[in-house]
Amino acid sequence: MPKWTITAGPYELRLGERPLVMGIINMTPDSFSRDGLSVNMDAVMRQAAQFMEDGADLLDIGGESNRPGSTPATVEEELRRIIPAVEAIADMIPLPVSVDTSMAEVARRALQGGACLINDAWGFRADPALAEVAAEFSVPVILMHNRENASYHDLINEIKDDLEESMKIAERAGVSREKLILDPGIGFGKNTCQNLMVLRRFPELKTLGRPLILSTSRKSFIGHALGLPVGDRLMGTAAIVAWGIAQGADIIRVHEVKEMSLVAKMTEAILHAEEKSEIGIG
Repeated sequence: MPKWTITAGPYELRLGERPLVMGIINMTPDSFSRDGLSVNMDAVMRQAAQFMEDGADLLDIGGESNRPGSTPATVEEELRRIIPAVEAIADMIPLPVSVDTSMAEVARRALQGGACLINDAWGFRADPALAEVAAEFSVPVILMHNRENASYHDLINEIKDDLEESMKIAERAGVSREKLILDPGIGFGKNTCQNLMVLRRFPELKTLGRPLILSTSRKSFIGHALGLPVGDRLMGTAAIVAWGIAQGADIIRVHEVKEMSLVAKMTEAILHAEEKSEIGIG
Protein backbone atom coordinates (compact mmCIF):
# COMPACT_ATOMS: atom_id res chain seq x y z
CA MET A 1 0.00 0.00 0.00
CA PRO A 2 1.37 3.47 -0.88
CA LYS A 3 2.49 5.62 2.05
CA TRP A 4 2.43 9.38 2.34
CA THR A 5 3.48 11.88 4.99
CA ILE A 6 1.56 15.15 4.70
CA THR A 7 2.42 18.12 6.90
CA ALA A 8 -0.58 19.90 8.39
CA GLY A 9 0.54 22.79 10.56
CA PRO A 10 2.56 21.35 13.47
CA TYR A 11 1.28 17.84 12.73
CA GLU A 12 2.29 15.08 10.34
CA LEU A 13 -0.39 12.91 8.77
CA ARG A 14 1.15 9.50 8.15
CA LEU A 15 -1.16 7.93 5.60
CA GLY A 16 -1.01 4.38 4.37
CA GLU A 17 0.36 2.90 7.58
CA ARG A 18 -3.10 2.56 9.14
CA PRO A 19 -6.43 4.27 8.46
CA LEU A 20 -6.74 7.60 10.25
CA VAL A 21 -10.02 8.47 11.96
CA MET A 22 -11.53 11.91 11.38
CA GLY A 23 -14.25 12.91 13.84
CA ILE A 24 -17.10 15.09 12.57
CA ILE A 25 -17.95 18.17 14.64
CA ASN A 26 -21.10 19.64 13.17
CA MET A 27 -21.90 23.27 13.95
CA THR A 28 -25.15 23.42 11.99
CA PRO A 29 -28.58 23.80 13.62
CA ASP A 30 -30.26 21.50 11.05
CA SER A 31 -27.84 18.63 10.42
CA PHE A 32 -29.16 15.68 8.41
CA SER A 33 -27.61 13.37 11.02
CA ARG A 34 -29.16 15.23 13.96
CA ASP A 35 -25.78 15.88 15.58
CA GLY A 36 -25.62 19.63 15.04
CA LEU A 37 -24.17 21.51 17.99
CA SER A 38 -25.03 24.98 16.66
CA VAL A 39 -22.97 27.43 18.76
CA ASN A 40 -23.02 25.54 22.08
CA MET A 41 -19.32 25.83 22.87
CA ASP A 42 -19.47 23.70 26.01
CA ALA A 43 -20.92 20.84 23.97
CA VAL A 44 -18.34 21.43 21.23
CA MET A 45 -15.42 21.16 23.61
CA ARG A 46 -16.86 18.08 25.33
CA GLN A 47 -17.30 16.39 21.98
CA ALA A 48 -13.80 17.30 20.78
CA ALA A 49 -12.21 16.02 24.00
CA GLN A 50 -14.28 12.84 23.86
CA PHE A 51 -13.33 12.24 20.23
CA MET A 52 -9.65 12.56 21.12
CA GLU A 53 -10.08 10.09 23.99
CA ASP A 54 -11.97 7.72 21.68
CA GLY A 55 -9.16 7.59 19.13
CA ALA A 56 -9.68 10.39 16.63
CA ASP A 57 -6.61 11.43 14.64
CA LEU A 58 -8.21 14.57 13.15
CA LEU A 59 -11.27 16.74 13.75
CA ASP A 60 -13.41 18.16 10.94
CA ILE A 61 -15.51 21.24 11.77
CA GLY A 62 -18.34 22.22 9.45
CA GLY A 63 -21.03 24.88 9.49
CA GLU A 64 -23.32 24.10 6.54
CA SER A 65 -25.99 21.43 6.50
CA ASN A 66 -25.96 18.82 3.75
CA ARG A 67 -29.57 17.91 4.50
CA PRO A 68 -31.66 17.72 1.29
CA GLY A 69 -33.65 20.91 0.86
CA SER A 70 -31.61 22.89 3.38
CA THR A 71 -30.88 26.55 2.64
CA PRO A 72 -27.18 27.16 1.89
CA ALA A 73 -25.42 29.06 4.64
CA THR A 74 -24.07 32.52 3.93
CA VAL A 75 -20.44 33.42 4.55
CA GLU A 76 -21.49 35.31 7.68
CA GLU A 77 -23.44 32.32 9.02
CA GLU A 78 -20.58 29.90 8.44
CA LEU A 79 -18.14 32.29 10.10
CA ARG A 80 -20.41 32.68 13.12
CA ARG A 81 -20.83 28.92 13.48
CA ILE A 82 -17.32 27.71 12.69
CA ILE A 83 -14.70 30.22 13.81
CA PRO A 84 -15.29 30.14 17.60
CA ALA A 85 -15.18 26.34 17.51
CA VAL A 86 -12.02 26.23 15.40
CA GLU A 87 -10.23 28.70 17.66
CA ALA A 88 -11.24 26.94 20.89
CA ILE A 89 -10.47 23.43 19.67
CA ALA A 90 -7.16 24.37 18.03
CA ASP A 91 -6.11 26.04 21.28
CA MET A 92 -7.13 23.22 23.64
CA ILE A 93 -7.13 19.91 21.73
CA PRO A 94 -3.79 18.60 20.34
CA LEU A 95 -5.20 17.23 17.09
CA PRO A 96 -5.16 18.60 13.53
CA VAL A 97 -8.30 20.63 12.80
CA SER A 98 -9.90 20.59 9.36
CA VAL A 99 -12.41 23.21 8.23
CA ASP A 100 -15.26 21.81 6.15
CA THR A 101 -16.16 24.66 3.80
CA SER A 102 -16.33 25.63 0.14
CA MET A 103 -15.99 29.36 0.88
CA ALA A 104 -12.61 31.06 0.57
CA GLU A 105 -13.25 33.67 3.26
CA VAL A 106 -14.42 31.06 5.77
CA ALA A 107 -11.35 28.95 5.07
CA ARG A 108 -9.03 31.94 5.46
CA ARG A 109 -10.49 32.91 8.82
CA ALA A 110 -10.43 29.31 10.02
CA LEU A 111 -6.80 28.86 9.02
CA GLN A 112 -5.92 32.09 10.80
CA GLY A 113 -7.76 30.70 13.84
CA GLY A 114 -5.77 27.46 14.00
CA ALA A 115 -7.20 25.06 11.41
CA CYS A 116 -4.54 23.32 9.34
CA LEU A 117 -6.54 21.52 6.62
CA ILE A 118 -9.35 22.42 4.22
CA ASN A 119 -12.13 19.97 3.37
CA ASP A 120 -13.94 21.21 0.25
CA ALA A 121 -17.14 19.38 -0.69
CA TRP A 122 -16.98 20.88 -4.19
CA GLY A 123 -13.36 20.18 -5.07
CA PHE A 124 -12.43 23.84 -5.72
CA ARG A 125 -15.33 24.18 -8.19
CA ALA A 126 -17.73 26.26 -6.08
CA ASP A 127 -15.31 29.06 -5.14
CA PRO A 128 -12.12 29.16 -7.21
CA ALA A 129 -10.60 31.60 -4.70
CA LEU A 130 -10.50 28.76 -2.17
CA ALA A 131 -7.60 27.16 -4.07
CA GLU A 132 -5.67 30.41 -3.75
CA VAL A 133 -6.25 30.44 0.01
CA ALA A 134 -5.00 26.85 0.25
CA ALA A 135 -1.87 27.81 -1.69
CA GLU A 136 -1.30 30.92 0.42
CA PHE A 137 -1.40 28.94 3.67
CA SER A 138 0.26 25.84 2.17
CA VAL A 139 -2.23 23.48 3.82
CA PRO A 140 -3.43 20.02 2.83
CA VAL A 141 -6.78 19.90 1.07
CA ILE A 142 -9.46 17.24 0.82
CA LEU A 143 -11.01 17.55 -2.63
CA MET A 144 -14.41 15.91 -2.79
CA HIS A 145 -16.26 14.85 -5.93
CA ASN A 146 -19.68 16.45 -6.32
CA ARG A 147 -22.25 17.15 -9.00
CA GLU A 148 -25.60 18.90 -9.21
CA ASN A 149 -27.26 15.71 -10.46
CA ALA A 150 -26.68 11.95 -10.68
CA SER A 151 -26.41 11.68 -14.47
CA TYR A 152 -23.42 9.56 -15.57
CA HIS A 153 -22.47 7.54 -18.63
CA ASP A 154 -19.39 5.95 -17.02
CA LEU A 155 -19.59 6.44 -13.25
CA ILE A 156 -16.10 5.62 -11.98
CA ASN A 157 -14.19 7.10 -14.90
CA GLU A 158 -16.23 10.30 -14.73
CA ILE A 159 -15.56 10.60 -11.00
CA LYS A 160 -11.86 10.12 -11.70
CA ASP A 161 -11.94 12.70 -14.49
CA ASP A 162 -13.70 15.24 -12.27
CA LEU A 163 -11.20 14.67 -9.44
CA GLU A 164 -8.33 15.06 -11.91
CA GLU A 165 -9.79 18.41 -12.94
CA SER A 166 -10.03 19.46 -9.28
CA MET A 167 -6.37 18.54 -8.85
CA LYS A 168 -5.47 20.62 -11.90
CA ILE A 169 -7.32 23.61 -10.42
CA ALA A 170 -5.31 23.11 -7.23
CA GLU A 171 -2.00 22.89 -9.06
CA ARG A 172 -2.73 25.95 -11.21
CA ALA A 173 -3.36 27.91 -8.00
CA GLY A 174 -0.04 26.74 -6.55
CA VAL A 175 -1.23 23.91 -4.30
CA SER A 176 1.25 21.06 -4.45
CA ARG A 177 -0.19 17.73 -5.59
CA GLU A 178 1.51 16.21 -2.53
CA LYS A 179 -0.91 18.21 -0.35
CA LEU A 180 -4.05 16.67 -1.89
CA ILE A 181 -6.36 14.03 -0.42
CA LEU A 182 -9.29 12.80 -2.53
CA ASP A 183 -12.87 11.99 -1.57
CA PRO A 184 -15.12 10.22 -4.14
CA GLY A 185 -18.10 12.06 -2.69
CA ILE A 186 -20.27 9.11 -1.74
CA GLY A 187 -23.71 10.51 -0.93
CA PHE A 188 -23.27 13.61 -3.11
CA GLY A 189 -24.52 13.84 -6.69
CA LYS A 190 -25.14 10.09 -6.77
CA ASN A 191 -28.13 7.84 -6.23
CA THR A 192 -28.16 4.83 -3.91
CA CYS A 193 -27.09 2.39 -6.62
CA GLN A 194 -24.24 4.66 -7.71
CA ASN A 195 -23.05 5.14 -4.13
CA LEU A 196 -22.91 1.38 -3.65
CA MET A 197 -21.06 0.97 -6.95
CA VAL A 198 -18.42 3.51 -5.89
CA LEU A 199 -17.84 1.42 -2.78
CA ARG A 200 -17.73 -1.77 -4.83
CA ARG A 201 -15.12 -0.31 -7.19
CA PHE A 202 -13.28 1.81 -4.62
CA PRO A 203 -9.81 0.33 -5.40
CA GLU A 204 -10.00 1.76 -8.93
CA LEU A 205 -9.71 5.25 -7.44
CA LYS A 206 -6.22 4.38 -6.21
CA THR A 207 -4.96 4.97 -9.77
CA LEU A 208 -5.36 8.71 -9.07
CA GLY A 209 -2.19 8.40 -6.99
CA ARG A 210 -3.36 10.25 -3.89
CA PRO A 211 -4.66 9.19 -0.45
CA LEU A 212 -8.40 8.52 -0.27
CA ILE A 213 -10.88 9.48 2.42
CA LEU A 214 -14.14 7.62 2.96
CA SER A 215 -16.99 9.74 4.32
CA THR A 216 -20.21 7.70 4.46
CA SER A 217 -21.23 7.94 8.11
CA ARG A 218 -25.03 7.79 8.64
CA LYS A 219 -25.74 8.77 5.02
CA SER A 220 -29.12 8.32 3.40
CA PHE A 221 -28.08 5.56 0.99
CA ILE A 222 -27.44 3.38 4.06
CA GLY A 223 -31.00 4.09 5.14
CA HIS A 224 -32.30 3.24 1.67
CA ALA A 225 -30.32 -0.01 1.54
CA LEU A 226 -31.37 -1.14 5.02
CA GLY A 227 -34.72 0.58 5.40
CA LEU A 228 -33.55 2.42 8.52
CA PRO A 229 -33.80 6.00 9.85
CA VAL A 230 -30.69 8.07 10.47
CA GLY A 231 -30.48 7.11 14.15
CA ASP A 232 -30.20 3.40 13.32
CA ARG A 233 -27.40 3.46 10.76
CA LEU A 234 -24.48 2.60 13.03
CA MET A 235 -24.14 -0.98 11.85
CA GLY A 236 -24.48 -0.02 8.20
CA THR A 237 -21.77 2.59 8.70
CA ALA A 238 -19.56 0.01 10.43
CA ALA A 239 -19.92 -2.42 7.51
CA ILE A 240 -18.88 0.30 5.06
CA VAL A 241 -15.93 1.38 7.20
CA ALA A 242 -14.63 -2.20 7.35
CA TRP A 243 -15.18 -2.67 3.62
CA GLY A 244 -13.59 0.67 2.74
CA ILE A 245 -10.47 0.02 4.81
CA ALA A 246 -10.11 -3.41 3.23
CA GLN A 247 -10.36 -1.72 -0.17
CA GLY A 248 -7.68 0.87 0.59
CA ALA A 249 -9.26 3.87 2.34
CA ASP A 250 -6.62 5.98 4.10
CA ILE A 251 -8.95 8.11 6.26
CA ILE A 252 -12.44 7.40 7.56
CA ARG A 253 -14.62 10.39 8.43
CA VAL A 254 -17.21 9.42 11.03
CA HIS A 255 -19.68 10.54 13.69
CA GLU A 256 -19.14 7.60 16.08
CA VAL A 257 -15.40 7.82 16.67
CA LYS A 258 -15.10 5.21 19.41
CA GLU A 259 -17.04 2.52 17.58
CA MET A 260 -15.46 3.14 14.19
CA SER A 261 -11.96 3.28 15.66
CA LEU A 262 -12.55 -0.24 16.94
CA VAL A 263 -13.90 -1.34 13.56
CA ALA A 264 -10.79 0.11 11.93
CA LYS A 265 -8.43 -1.64 14.36
CA MET A 266 -10.16 -4.98 13.89
CA THR A 267 -10.13 -4.66 10.12
CA GLU A 268 -6.45 -3.78 10.18
CA ALA A 269 -5.72 -6.78 12.42
CA ILE A 270 -7.33 -9.05 9.85
CA LEU A 271 -5.59 -7.41 6.90
CA HIS A 272 -2.15 -7.69 8.51
CA ALA A 273 -2.50 -11.04 10.22
CA GLU A 274 0.37 -13.44 9.63
CA GLU A 275 -0.26 -17.14 9.46
CA LYS A 276 1.39 -18.74 12.52
CA SER A 277 1.28 -22.31 11.30
CA GLU A 278 -0.02 -24.44 8.50
CA ILE A 279 -3.22 -25.14 10.39
CA GLY A 280 -3.71 -21.53 11.39
CA ILE A 281 -3.16 -21.95 15.13
CA GLY A 282 -0.86 -19.67 17.07
